[in-house]
Amino acid sequence: MANLRDIKKRIGSVQSTRQITRTMEMVSTAKIKKAQERIESARPYALAMMELLGNVTRFASGAQHPLLEARETRRRVVAIAITSDRGLAGAFNSNILKLTEEYLRDAKAAGTEVDLITVGKKAAAYFLYRGITPMAQYRDISDKPTFADAKSIANHVIRAYSEAEIDEVVVLFNRFVNVADQSPELYKLLPIAPTVLEDAAERSDVSAECLFEPSAEEVLGVLLPTYVEALIFRALMESAAAEHGARRKAMKSATDNASEMIVTLTRSYNRARQAAITTEISEIIGGAAALED
Repeated sequence: MANLRDIKKRIGSVQSTRQITRTMEMVSTAKIKKAQERIESARPYALAMMELLGNVTRFASGAQHPLLEARETRRRVVAIAITSDRGLAGAFNSNILKLTEEYLRDAKAAGTEVDLITVGKKAAAYFLYRGITPMAQYRDISDKPTFADAKSIANHVIRAYSEAEIDEVVVLFNRFVNVADQSPELYKLLPIAPTVLEDAAERSDVSAECLFEPSAEEVLGVLLPTYVEALIFRALMESAAAEHGARRKAMKSATDNASEMIVTLTRSYNRARQAAITTEISEIIGGAAALED
């Protein structure tokens, strides 16, 4: 009977765990929808930004700006690693941490110094444990990032790149593909590739002559930092949506595994119970036979 009690207690424990994982799955499903709506609502701003950038580029061809200058040698670079503040999201965080470590290893092999900016508690704790102190840490923003957070992160790199203190900036994040899939990605943030301006200018459909005050070059100089901030904000929102998708997938898998375990334990309980009943019946029959003798 002790064995039956142990199995029954384990079934109850697994049922409680399944209830928790199912609840977390439902919460993540609701948050995914909200995160997708935020991405969709930010899309018109991004399109308008590219359209405006293309219009200005058409009238400021050949303009020079520090954010457009590509350095021949990489002496110092900055990597922005975006993870989550919480776990239970499968390989969501480990994929970014692995990608960041590969980038750090390749940069070190090339003799390049790397400064790290971490977003999320998981990245900060991981690299601090390995003796790497980030130049900036951002916590408790991975779930609901704001444009102010993106602007704060951008301020670290825009000024440093403009003053030639760093030679490259990359951002590492999980791109939201769909509810079930997330793709870890490394995106080169700075310098801004010339093809970005060329593509924006080609997509521009404005044919009228525009007058700029004070000049098209100076307007472009204001737009480029805002463009970098928008890219970082987009990466933060993509990561937030991907986090909820990864957690939903992990919790659904945990819920399914718990259900299978409950079925297996219930069968074991029924077999043990049947064996115990059979043993008791055999003992009763044996005792009755002994009394008859």
